[in-house]
Amino acid sequence: MTINQTNWAKSSWKNFTALQQPSWPDQDAVESVLANLSLLPPLVFAGEIRSLKELLAKAVTGDAFLLQGGDCSENFSNVTAPNIRETLKILLQMSIVLTYAGEKPVIKVGRIAGQFAKPRSADTETQDGVTLHSYRGDMVNQADFTEAARTPNPKFMLQGYNMAASTLNLLRAFTRGGFGSLQRVQAWNQEFVAHSPMGRSYDRMAKQIDQAIRFMETIGISADTPQINQTQLFTSHEALLLPYEEALTRKDSITGDWYDCSAHMLWIGERTRQVDGAHVEFLRGVHNPIGIKIGPTYELDDIKKLIAALNPENDPGRITLISRLGMKKIEKVLPPLLREIKREGFNIVWSCDPMHANTYTATSGHKTRNFNDILSEITCFFEIHWSEGTVPGGVHFEMTGNDVTECTGGAHNIIDEELASNYLTSCDPRLNAEQSLEVAFQIADMIRS
Repeated sequence: MTINQTNWAKSSWKNFTALQQPSWPDQDAVESVLANLSLLPPLVFAGEIRSLKELLAKAVTGDAFLLQGGDCSENFSNVTAPNIRETLKILLQMSIVLTYAGEKPVIKVGRIAGQFAKPRSADTETQDGVTLHSYRGDMVNQADFTEAARTPNPKFMLQGYNMAASTLNLLRAFTRGGFGSLQRVQAWNQEFVAHSPMGRSYDRMAKQIDQAIRFMETIGISADTPQINQTQLFTSHEALLLPYEEALTRKDSITGDWYDCSAHMLWIGERTRQVDGAHVEFLRGVHNPIGIKIGPTYELDDIKKLIAALNPENDPGRITLISRLGMKKIEKVLPPLLREIKREGFNIVWSCDPMHANTYTATSGHKTRNFNDILSEITCFFEIHWSEGTVPGGVHFEMTGNDVTECTGGAHNIIDEELASNYLTSCDPRLNAEQSLEVAFQIADMIRS
């Protein structure tokens, strides 16, 4: 892949306007932390990143499907073995549903091991006449509304690296050590899901997979192969804190190319995707696959300029456009975008984020999303692509493997009054494991169509 590195260095973003950056009180302390980070081992490796890009190139043509999901914003306190395991479980379950029922290879990308920073609509927050820094995620400051907690602390970037390293260590052990084996598909069914309608549907499918594996072994085909007993999981997060991303950007010893080794895939958000901004300047020089979030107020010319800046060679697998349009607006605003990008001949993975634009405040006061709205946007996404002759290549969810009550609806029809029973998110509402499985079965039907 040829990247336009004219006048680019991993620090050249500093010559551009960088939005959504913390107001660090002690710049010397920041530089000390960054110096330490720049000496630490990479979290992911260039070869892994290249493998992901090759898989994403297949999603451009519809020969694979991208499943991206995880927490809205990871918290340090939730980086525990059980939480990591449950997130991995639901991603594995969803991918099995999409692969087996949808009859298509699935690329699994977690919002995990680095999603510790979050953009904010304002730099400060006021409560009871007191104004403090906004909470920007655990890699910057703490959520408690006190001056000490809200003061940005660069040492949290180092803690974020260590948390990401611990998470990746466990994920690699799980995915390569037998936990991710297809012989364990039934064992992935969480207790609270197993007794639900979706859990029973999953269990029936898991038994069919077990039978297929036993048949292979009976006729002499060994199941002791990486395709059966291992799985691939890639990581992703929003490339928000540019000093941190720069510190983890390394030159590959084999190719001489630059890679941001904080994650396999990085995305750029609605608030930071200015064509002449620092985030685009940084990302144009690294060889990672890049996601671009697109809301309903997008400017078509800006999107085309972004694609041209980030992927001048139009290399398949480099760019994933993640639409977050809302079920009320998608029918109006997605078709013009698809037509123009198709006309330009850009190689794009088209992914649907049905979460962000469907958020509302329930009567209980909780921020939530309705399952039917989420499913409606996904359904429209597929139908519009079919109508326009383009490829619906993936989905992007905020979800958890835990039995939370954060999104209404689903098979058990969670209502507003039930949200408080297990509302655990510190950021945006997530699908629970049962709701995630339900939407996976629905998507599988559409993929197979």
